[in-house]
Amino acid sequence: MKVLHIPYGSPMIELCRALRLKGVDATSCHFSENAFKFKSDECLKLNLLTSHDERENKIKRFLQEATQQYDIFHFHFGETFFPDKRDLAILKQAGKKMVVHHHGSDIRLLSVAKSFNNPYIRVKPEWTEEKIYKNVATLSKYIDHAIVQDHELEGYISNLYKHTHVIPHTVDVNQFKAQYPDVKKSSPIIVHAPTLRDLKGTEYILNAVNELKRSGLSFQFKLIEGMTYDETINLLSQSDIVIDQLRIGASGYISSEAMAFGKPVICYIRDDLVSKYPSGLPIVNANPSTITNVLKDLILNPQRRNELSIKGRKYVEMYHHAPIVADRYIEIYKSL
Repeated sequence: MKVLHIPYGSPMIELCRALRLKGVDATSCHFSENAFKFKSDECLKLNLLTSHDERENKIKRFLQEATQQYDIFHFHFGETFFPDKRDLAILKQAGKKMVVHHHGSDIRLLSVAKSFNNPYIRVKPEWTEEKIYKNVATLSKYIDHAIVQDHELEGYISNLYKHTHVIPHTVDVNQFKAQYPDVKKSSPIIVHAPTLRDLKGTEYILNAVNELKRSGLSFQFKLIEGMTYDETINLLSQSDIVIDQLRIGASGYISSEAMAFGKPVICYIRDDLVSKYPSGLPIVNANPSTITNVLKDLILNPQRRNELSIKGRKYVEMYHHAPIVADRYIEIYKSL
């Protein structure tokens, strides 16, 4: 079983490593280099080619080679080899098996999110609902199985594919050394690492930080932006509190990595989704209206920080650890 993951994104890298340990010949390939310096197995470096024709020809050659080499094609972020998805018909005709993996903005519909009573939601403006529906319509014509990492995303496409699978983030816990916050530390380090401020609710976090600073609370705050993945991970490992996102209504990848490091996490989990997470979810729930008080309570309570940290590490070990999660993907591949 040879599986190719394209065309970008950090989740595929960890997943391919986990699949290889299970005996699956899986390759992660990024089409272009990225600012975060994620280390995929292969990279076409299309960003270094100056013309559209050069990039187009390189992808064509790669598609031809991949069709000969791989049995299963695992597409991430709703993208394939070409923007118009013409490769899907080629792969289908060649008898290749395919799955699509949606990660967020590529399927997050503002109108649907608001119907779930989430007043805080934001979406990327370039992903209009018309674009999303058109993209999914093309994908679902050729692909029966779609994968998402949580039930928030499942709600947008549960009726659009024949099969929708919810599989949590893949984290190789062995690569994260737990560093639990010191209960004697009175001035904790708080970290927030937004990819896009508006989508993550960063303005509310900054307002909360400023208000708590003015009130005289002792803590350090670090906003992680424009850093590589390795730099970000290093700062996460040094933190005492990690704030994920306050608008989406579900935990992000950084929540899982922070818990793997043994850090307490603050994130907004939509009320109707809390029960859909495995029992014992140790994430501290906060939204833009409550973040100030929630953060204040955690700053003032080092014992609670420590307890949440230990629970978070165990939670990731139980539900996100790479070998456990990889089995779920293998089951899907075998069913294609």
